[in-house]
Amino acid sequence: MRITISGKAGTGKSTVAKLLSKKLKLKHYSIGDLMRVMATEKNLSLLELNKLAEKDKSIDFELDNKLKELGKTKDNLVVDGRLTSFFISNAEIRVFLDADEKVRAQRILKDKRQHEKSKSLKEAINSIKKREESEKKRYKRYYGVDYLDKKLYNSIIDTTKLTPQEVVWKIIEFVKSKQKSL
Repeated sequence: MRITISGKAGTGKSTVAKLLSKKLKLKHYSIGDLMRVMATEKNLSLLELNKLAEKDKSIDFELDNKLKELGKTKDNLVVDGRLTSFFISNAEIRVFLDADEKVRAQRILKDKRQHEKSKSLKEAINSIKKREESEKKRYKRYYGVDYLDKKLYNSIIDTTKLTPQEVVWKIIEFVKSKQKSL
């Protein structure tokens, strides 16, 4: 079984994907983690790497090629990232996570990711908006896709008022319902 988890920054994609993969005993891959490693290696913030990627498409292509390869060669996995449902279109479960922007910014600030340097809620919201604009622009230009298009997904979950465990439970229930219909 292939499960993709996409969504906006701060919705809990990586956290949920890690918990879900453990619960279902599936391998976990995170495009966000790969991008954070790349940003750290280049001594850039995630926003700075996104801005650089607007001019240097090899950054996105490197990550996206890894994602395509996973979809072609691996089974029994959970992958989180913005374009996972686009590149792994054969995934049986394609989840999109959403949440209120203030809640997303609070989560990112609380997480204190070293590559994300916002110091206030207002700064974090602004940074998220800029990052999402950058990503949306690049994805549209490179692939003609809008990852916010709900048609890419077969499950949409608002995580604003949910714990990661509650989101995992909702996904497991969805997985069970899909398995019954097969």
